Amino acid sequence: MKTLDDLLATDLTGRTVLVRADLNVPLDGTTITDDGRIRASLPTLQALTGAGARVVVTAHLGRPSGTPEAKFSLAPVAARLAELLGDDVAFATDLVGDSAKEVVAGLGNGKVALLENVRFDARETSKDAAERGALAAELAALVGDSAAFVSDGFGVVHRKQASVYDVATLLPRFGGYLVSTETEVLRKLTTDPERPYVVILGGSKVSDKLGVITSLLPTTDRILIGGGMAYTFLAAKGYGVGDSLLQADQIDTVRTLLAENGDKIVLPSDFVIADAFAADARTETVAADAIPEGWMGLDIGPDSRAAFAEVVAGAKTVFWNGPVGVFEMAAFADGTKAVAEAIAASDAFSVVGGGDSAAAVRTLGVDEAAFSHISTGGGASLEFLEGKDLPGISILES
Repeated sequence: MKTLDDLLATDLTGRTVLVRADLNVPLDGTTITDDGRIRASLPTLQALTGAGARVVVTAHLGRPSGTPEAKFSLAPVAARLAELLGDDVAFATDLVGDSAKEVVAGLGNGKVALLENVRFDARETSKDAAERGALAAELAALVGDSAAFVSDGFGVVHRKQASVYDVATLLPRFGGYLVSTETEVLRKLTTDPERPYVVILGGSKVSDKLGVITSLLPTTDRILIGGGMAYTFLAAKGYGVGDSLLQADQIDTVRTLLAENGDKIVLPSDFVIADAFAADARTETVAADAIPEGWMGLDIGPDSRAAFAEVVAGAKTVFWNGPVGVFEMAAFADGTKAVAEAIAASDAFSVVGGGDSAAAVRTLGVDEAAFSHISTGGGASLEFLEGKDLPGISILES
C-alpha cells in the first residue's frame, strides 16, 4: 500500500487531493454529540494542507435513501471541521453539481473543501458497478486529471462504494494516516498477539458477531460475552431470559459454540434487570439463571463486572467491541463503564473496536489516552478480524 507519506514526498503545492474521510458523527438535530471521527481525520488533512495541497473531502452521514435529506446534511460537520482546523472550510451544497464545481474551482492552496453527503447520490452504494463507476468518474473529473486520491475513512473500507473503491481505480491512490494506522493495529491482533489475548464482545445481536467469534476462537484465550447478545447464550444453556433481547434462530448455533469452546467463552453470572426498557424503570440484580418473566436484562451485574475486570487485568492483549449494557441510560451504564475502566487500567495492548464502544468511552468519561488504540470503524474492524476481504483496503494494496 502506498501511504500518505509517499504522496507527501512529492510536490503537492497547488495539487488537488480527493480525500475519502469518515465523518459519520452522531447528531442531535444539528448538534454533533461526539466529534471523535472528525478529530481522527485531522492528521491527514493537516498534513495535506501543510504541504500546500487543495484538499477536497468526500464523506457520508447516516443512511439517507439516495436523495438529499436535510437531517443528513454535512453542513454541521463542515462547521465543526473548520473549528478544529482553525481555518475556513468551503462547503459544497451538492456532490458533483454546480456548487461542487464552483467550490473546487475556487479552492486555494492549503485549503479544505467538504462536499455534501456522498450518499445523497444513490450511485454511491449501488450494487451495479457501472453506476458506481459513473459517479466515481464524475468525482475524478471534479478534482482533475492531476489529482490524487487518499483513502482515510476506515469506517467504510469494508464497503465497495464509489467514493471508497471505484474512484481509487481512477486516480493515484494512497492510504491516509488513519487507514494506515488502523490496518497496522488490527494486524497486530491477527499476527501472533501477545498472550493472554482477551476479547470482549457486546452489542445487541449475536448474529452480527458470530463470524468474528468463530474466527477469533482459535487464536484467543478468553472471549467475554455481554450486551443483548448474551441472552441468546443464556437461552442456549437452557436458562429463561424473560423479555430480554433474544435471537431464537441462533440458539442452536450458539449451543454448539458453547459445547465446543466452553473453556474459552465467559458469560456474565448476574445481570441488572428492569421491568421496562426505560431510564426510570424498576431495576433489580439477579443471577444469570434467575431472570423472571416480564423482566429484561439491560446490563451485566456487579459480580460479572468484577469477573470481567479480573480476566482483563491478566491479559497482555485486549480487543473490545460492543457495550455490555444499555450505557445510554445511567441505570444500565455501570457494566460498560467497568469494562472500559478495567481495560484502561491494564498494561495490555488494548484496542477498542469503534462504533458504540468508542462512543461509550467518551460518553462515560474514560480517558481515551489510556487505550492503545480506539478504532473509528466498528464493522470494518470486525470484518478485518474475521479475515474478510475489505474492498477499500484491497484496492489500495493492488
